[in-house]
Amino acid sequence: MKLFEPGRIGSLELRNRLVRSATAEQMADEAGRPEPPMIEMYTALARGGVGLIITGHAYVHPTGKAHPAMTGVYDDALIPALQALSEAVHREGGKVVMQINHAGRQTSAEVIGQRPLAPSPVARAKGSPRPQEMTEGQIEEIIRAFGLAAGRAQAAGFDGVQIHAAHGYLINQFNSPAANWRRDRWGKNAASRLRFFEQVAAAVRDEVGDDYPVLTKLGIQDFVRDGMTLYDGLEIVRHLAEWGIDAVEISGGIGSANVRKNILRPGDEAYFLSQARMARRATDLPILVVGGIRSREVMERILEEGTADFISMSRPFIREPDLPKRLQAGQDKATCVSCNSCWPPPGEYGIKCRNEG
Repeated sequence: MKLFEPGRIGSLELRNRLVRSATAEQMADEAGRPEPPMIEMYTALARGGVGLIITGHAYVHPTGKAHPAMTGVYDDALIPALQALSEAVHREGGKVVMQINHAGRQTSAEVIGQRPLAPSPVARAKGSPRPQEMTEGQIEEIIRAFGLAAGRAQAAGFDGVQIHAAHGYLINQFNSPAANWRRDRWGKNAASRLRFFEQVAAAVRDEVGDDYPVLTKLGIQDFVRDGMTLYDGLEIVRHLAEWGIDAVEISGGIGSANVRKNILRPGDEAYFLSQARMARRATDLPILVVGGIRSREVMERILEEGTADFISMSRPFIREPDLPKRLQAGQDKATCVSCNSCWPPPGEYGIKCRNEG
């Protein structure tokens, strides 16, 4: 099976084509240090045979914390705790990349202690508070924060970083005409809207050097009124290699618009496949495709047709951390049906499968 052939992203060699897509764990302490259950979860994933683990998003700056119990990578003091996680994965023969992120307007004053920052004072939803428009100095500070965060991930032993440029977070906000109404060099036209992402990529690459794997998760299309179109997203894809990116994970949608429920049959699967096919024409970079992929048949078809080089999944690995071994032993699909009850309701701790059926 092509699914279990070795793969490569930049200098990173992987044992198969299965990727655990980033999933917010909500298992960190107040400062953002991973707690023991998070390390246990990643140990189980590595032991289960997945080719690459991408961690849940880690905030690069105190203003970028999206929710309580989010992992942090904004301070050197966090490196020892993060290193404990990477070492646990490596002991099981796994590879792990840290996803780095800034929430932008997708947080609250209750979480970060101040009004959220954004490219423009555009509320994320009707009735939501308006964020604070970022100054030139704040923009430059956050760009530097992304670079420094990548350096900390490298120092903590992670095998690479993934820049989160999807799902309505800060980079996606700069990319999107629905969120970025600026009239300066950070937003006056399509090229200006991409400057922030380009500068973040440059800061990361400058910090980690030429050989360290840098991936991105790209929201290739917003699916909201006046948002980024597929054409806009493909223009970003065309630039990624020159920006120093080694691989792109294709996703889309702002906020919860990127997650679908009830994946019950092959026809429901791979809901970003058409976008990935267009991206394949725009770049020679390795492509990771995510979005409701559940069955071995669909995974193999995607890989065989060459649309993507890696199959990326999130929720199935919450329910079955040993899914790669199960698939290799003959199981035909993940048992996850995307009921979306993985995330903890108020008063509960961390992600886990809460569907016993």
